[in-house]
Amino acid sequence: MNPINILLVEDNEGDILLTKEALAEGDISKDLQVVKDGWEALMYLEKNGDYTSAITPDLILLDINLPKMNGHEVLKNIKANSNIHHIPVVMLSTSSSSNDINQCYKNQANCYITKPVDANDFSKVISSIEKFWLTTVKLSVNK
Repeated sequence: MNPINILLVEDNEGDILLTKEALAEGDISKDLQVVKDGWEALMYLEKNGDYTSAITPDLILLDINLPKMNGHEVLKNIKANSNIHHIPVVMLSTSSSSNDINQCYKNQANCYITKPVDANDFSKVISSIEKFWLTTVKLSVNK
């Protein structure tokens, strides 16, 4: 079976490391690609610039507070692009603002998760994302 391809859009090095560690513990074969700002995420997803041979992800983990282009703008662009709008987008942010949450769902996020501050709780959240999105859900095969 081919590995599940995940794109993590995150600028916080600590959260990147915790996410990598939590995903490495799972039983499912996966490849994790990381980009650190919103503009780079769109370049990756649209296969522009340095990313012409990028693999289309099966799942996107997207932070809101990003440099160059925030997660709301990235999400809007993803869902407006017919080539990639089918990819599930999990918003994973420190923000618990109802405005952020409502805006994400308005822009067709597949789910919204507030990042826990505690490292152990953060790892549990990543594990639950993995279990649900990579085991329970059937991801699109239209690549």
